[in-house]
Amino acid sequence: MANNSSPRSSLNRRQVAQALNIPPEMAARNGIPSRMSAAEVAALDADPPAWLAQSRANATGKRPVWVELRCYLCDFLEVARPKKWWPDFTYVVCDFHGPAELPQLAQGWRRSRYDGVGSRFVGIVDSQDPPTG
Repeated sequence: MANNSSPRSSLNRRQVAQALNIPPEMAARNGIPSRMSAAEVAALDADPPAWLAQSRANATGKRPVWVELRCYLCDFLEVARPKKWWPDFTYVVCDFHGPAELPQLAQGWRRSRYDGVGSRFVGIVDSQDPPTG
């Protein structure tokens, strides 16, 4: 649960939404307070109210509600809401790392950069050039 397992610890609404695997907007709309204890969240998870049970029943699993973004180079971690425009990244790196820090591309491959991934990341997609001839 949201990197915080102590039953006395207090979680903010975003952390509660992550623990319940729901969008923060759904948490606010359904009366989740701005702070909850980890024990309260665990109880909510174990015995979900009707709106949460319905949300879980409707989940198709095709698109995750939350994803972990972890820098390939320095291991910085952030949990974020995935965007529809995100392709399958080959690498995710902090925006301050330089291109030379990534593994060298093989012959016939190209590298595309996607800015604005999470709060501080760049998504990198390596793809093979189409064959010529």
